[in-house]
Amino acid sequence: MSQHGVGLRAVLRPAVFLTAGALAVPLLAGCGSDEEASRPLAGPDIGLVSRDKVADGGTLKWAVDAVPETLNAYQADADAGTTRVTQAVLPSMFRSDANGRPVANPAYLESAKVIETEPRQVVLYKLNQQAVWSDGREIGAADFAAQWRALSGKDSAYWTARNAGYDRIEKIERGSGDLQVRVTFSRPYADWKSLFSPLYPKDVMGTPDAFNDGARRKLNVTAGPFKVDKVDTAKKDVVLTRNPRWWGSPAKLNELVLHAVDRDKRVAALADGTVQLADVDAADAERIKAAGGSAGSPLRGGGKTSVSGLRSWALAHGFDADQVKAGPKKLRKAITRYLEQQQELRAFGVRKSLEPAYTQLALNGAGGMLADERVRRGVARALDREELAKAVLTPLGLPAVPVGSHLALSGQDAYADGSGALGGPDVKEAQALLTDAGWVAGGPVKERKQSEKAAGAEHDKGEKGEKGEKSEKGDKEEKSDGGDDGEYIVGEDNKGKQHESAEERRERGDEGGKHLAQDGRQYPGTELKHGSAPGAYAPRGTAAPAGAVAAPLAKDGKALDLRFVLPSGPGSETLDTVAARISAMLAKVGIRTTVTKVSDESYFKDHIASGDYDLALYSWPSSAFPATDARPIYGKPIPAADGSVNIEQNYTRVGTDQVDQLFDQAAATLDEGEARDLIRKADSRIWAAAASIPLYQRPELVGARKDVVNAGAFGFRTPVYEDMGFLKKGAKIAPGPTATK
Repeated sequence: MSQHGVGLRAVLRPAVFLTAGALAVPLLAGCGSDEEASRPLAGPDIGLVSRDKVADGGTLKWAVDAVPETLNAYQADADAGTTRVTQAVLPSMFRSDANGRPVANPAYLESAKVIETEPRQVVLYKLNQQAVWSDGREIGAADFAAQWRALSGKDSAYWTARNAGYDRIEKIERGSGDLQVRVTFSRPYADWKSLFSPLYPKDVMGTPDAFNDGARRKLNVTAGPFKVDKVDTAKKDVVLTRNPRWWGSPAKLNELVLHAVDRDKRVAALADGTVQLADVDAADAERIKAAGGSAGSPLRGGGKTSVSGLRSWALAHGFDADQVKAGPKKLRKAITRYLEQQQELRAFGVRKSLEPAYTQLALNGAGGMLADERVRRGVARALDREELAKAVLTPLGLPAVPVGSHLALSGQDAYADGSGALGGPDVKEAQALLTDAGWVAGGPVKERKQSEKAAGAEHDKGEKGEKGEKSEKGDKEEKSDGGDDGEYIVGEDNKGKQHESAEERRERGDEGGKHLAQDGRQYPGTELKHGSAPGAYAPRGTAAPAGAVAAPLAKDGKALDLRFVLPSGPGSETLDTVAARISAMLAKVGIRTTVTKVSDESYFKDHIASGDYDLALYSWPSSAFPATDARPIYGKPIPAADGSVNIEQNYTRVGTDQVDQLFDQAAATLDEGEARDLIRKADSRIWAAAASIPLYQRPELVGARKDVVNAGAFGFRTPVYEDMGFLKKGAKIAPGPTATK
């Protein structure tokens, strides 16, 4: 599962120790192996042209969220920038095609296949005869063996993030020739194609010191179309230059520069030439698109437009509240700068696809009201996922199809819609489930205190130290800021702030943040990063749907009131919009939601990871290897001897033995059809547990200078870095998104 091209294996790093409850799920049938293969909902949109139409030379500047903390993809703080660097400079035995399926990389492999299954599984890699490291040494068995030893988990001196797959290897040896590598597994491993991508030289993997520190800021030895020239933290640049020892088609670019740019400054960076390629949010994509027309300047005609007229114009064009309220001189200056940027943005376009990642509604099942499976299922049955997908994706011109699987996306082999195990939207069925759980309308209700924790927070405190206290402190700090921060209740008398119209919000000068809160390393993000807000996308100003609010449900004098935790920083309005629609849907069955706004810095670390929430929105990337990569997300939390619970990345704290067994069986079978069916059965059980409700595949929007080719919205596809560049004069890019092959 990927966010901005980050593979799940690179982002699911740190283990989190929390608590969770178990639940029983009835046996469910999987989908048959004869089912017709699905197709990606949207293909790559990268300005695809043949290499002969790409000019030689030039520097492409590509925006990243931050300069990578490490260039070692197997360390816990690896991020999206790390992945982009390693894809360009290091070998990967397999890469993803446009359907999200692993395919052998011919630059490094002539072939790779299982040659023995008894008594042990043996995979034989036949390497490309020309494949060499930048120091001239052949890529070979010594590099594979060094990486295996470093990542096997047997030597704690290596600060590795994960050992999945490498811990199943028994030995690695040279084949019949220098270019053959035999990998023998101690037990069958279906996801063997996930290994050695990327592959580091033995110099990096050979010793703990080299692994832990040697590859954080430099890579002296590489083997890709590019090499790392320098990491310049002052200029916020990672500079990649052509690798003179690259044996494949030479890189078209002289340099590829990854430049760190904050999300809310991406449009300005494109306009002033700081970058030519950048992921953007829906509002910025709309602005780039609008640059092709006229902004209707209010400064024409001698600049006699009234201040109120200037403010109305600024508000209509997405200016933030501070800019709108500024004095006349500052406001005119801001409008002038905006119009100048619009002129520069005429050279750019927006490339769009769907990321290999999905946004979900997470239900914390560690304790409290959502510990009851019937309540979780009632929440899930109250949701109209198709309506949510349409609200987010239809305005962008992207297919608005709800995601039907936790473990794969449309186009991938394992994908099948397993949501039938839970059932579709049904208000009456939702109410029946809640009634069965003892929640009924009417009766005395004790109001919930603002300081009251969400389901898992107190239970987790033993494992997370002071996380619960920090989280409460963070919430109080947010409430003191005013505005939309703090807490408010949705579902009582239809007066929650989430039901305000776009016009009402504009009247009080609150357009809200227009940028998507970013998933950094884990989501990931997708790919979620501690201190960042994952997410949802929706057009600015989208109002929550109207609908009848049912009488609040109560049980033993306590209202069914769920704490919906959201970030308050840039991008909060898009998250607010999706959360508002969800809250309105829940209100129709009598469930109230108390929306709590917290800082971006504490959102993931102090709330999602520590269990201080009932409902939350965040995203997970998709993987071609769900048996390995999705297990930490949906595996049953494991109690430890000290009383703590290892949840890994299962932030909903809900899991079952059956799901674990299906993951284990899928990882151990070498029959691809059987493995696919086992994954689909596991997905059905995850749906039935109703702790994670996939909503929609995330949109991928990329601002790109119009002459940038073979780069943009990649979808599932791994970028081909040597083909990136600028269009030759006189050449043309075929219109429309790249066709899926």
